Amino acid sequence: MNPKPSSAFVGASWVALIAGIAAFIVGLWNAGMALNEKGYYFTVLMYGLFSAVSLQKSVRDRLEGISVTAIYYGLCWTSTILVIVLLAVGLWNATLTLSEKGFYAMSFTLALFAAIAVQKNTRDTGPSPDDRP
Repeated sequence: MNPKPSSAFVGASWVALIAGIAAFIVGLWNAGMALNEKGYYFTVLMYGLFSAVSLQKSVRDRLEGISVTAIYYGLCWTSTILVIVLLAVGLWNATLTLSEKGFYAMSFTLALFAAIAVQKNTRDTGPSPDDRP
């Protein structure tokens, strides 16, 4: 049985998620890049958040014995790897300074990690698998 996460960890996870997303978006807002580039990076962020949460949920479901199809499990892994590759390729080819590239990489990483932590906390504070219908 997994113990419930502390309120401090839940709060820190939410703060990290908001900070990561906000930093990435504020960085895009202030960036001197074309609107289509900003759209690309914003889409990569949103896709990354979704794929990371989906992957965490499918991995956790399998560990708890909840049925997850192999195709969905594979798509979750593929999506998460793909979004990281998309960000890496985009930053590699961008005409940004190294500090800007590092900023986007780190805020993206923080947001994805925090999204996984928030999903885990949400799952751990909800009903146990035995209580679910």
